[in-house]
Amino acid sequence: MSKKEGKTNAMRILEKNKIQYEVIYYECDEFKDGVSIAETLGQDPDQCFKTLATKGKSGQYYVYVLPVAEELDLKKCAKAVGEKSVEMIHVKEINKVTGYIRGGTTALGMKKMYPVVVHKSARMLDQMIVSGGKLGIQLKLAPEDYQRAVEGVFADIIK
Repeated sequence: MSKKEGKTNAMRILEKNKIQYEVIYYECDEFKDGVSIAETLGQDPDQCFKTLATKGKSGQYYVYVLPVAEELDLKKCAKAVGEKSVEMIHVKEINKVTGYIRGGTTALGMKKMYPVVVHKSARMLDQMIVSGGKLGIQLKLAPEDYQRAVEGVFADIIK
């Protein structure tokens, strides 16, 4: 695939935590949805996870990690973090809030440690695939290791 690049913050965090992972590089110059990327790479979309950021009624930000083909159920998301309600942040806010760009967002190494909720289906997998923190980079690792690295919890958060 594309030429290997330097390590991302996400990779550094995994290495600091002594977590094994595999890097998957692919050609990507602009945002593409996760299902398209999974299909292009011959991956199971149920194994590939996207990262979405929300803001709660309290003003706190929350991060949700879910299979690429699924949609968040905002009521379930709010319940999982003890909020009255949560709403998606605007695309323009992604970089300001997370430090990442759309399509390259990962819960690993965000500007701040926000509460992270990983969809419970990840627990059933041997390996999950998440963004590596840049377009064209994915990381494949054990769900429990990912959950530990992001200090997240597992919950039902999809429609």
